[in-house]
Amino acid sequence: MDRLLSILNNIGVPYAYDHFAEGEAPDPPFLCYLLPGSDNFSADGKVYRKFTEVRLELYTDLKDLEAEQNVEDVLDAAGIFYNKSETWIDSEKLYEVLYAFEMPTDGDSAGKTRNEMKEAENVYEEK
Repeated sequence: MDRLLSILNNIGVPYAYDHFAEGEAPDPPFLCYLLPGSDNFSADGKVYRKFTEVRLELYTDLKDLEAEQNVEDVLDAAGIFYNKSETWIDSEKLYEVLYAFEMPTDGDSAGKTRNEMKEAENVYEEK
């Protein structure tokens, strides 16, 4: 997941996997990222390409359009297709903006999206 870490570094705010240790969280904005599962691509009844689900959570104490735009600019520059949602976490007094996307985890397809691989290789994806 070197590519993901490079993306996180390019965003330029502190980040941690899943959460910061209690009392260690920096002042907002900051990021937490999770890899909650996979959505692999199959061919001939086996895993043909591996995809990891990524959840990138941006935390801010106020609605911060500049921080959101920065994250989106970096994701766009990396060619990442993402979905975005937002919620207010009252107990933490923080906004969470969630960016959800998938990334290939194997070397040969690390720069390709799922659709690019399907088009290039004419592989049938069984649902």
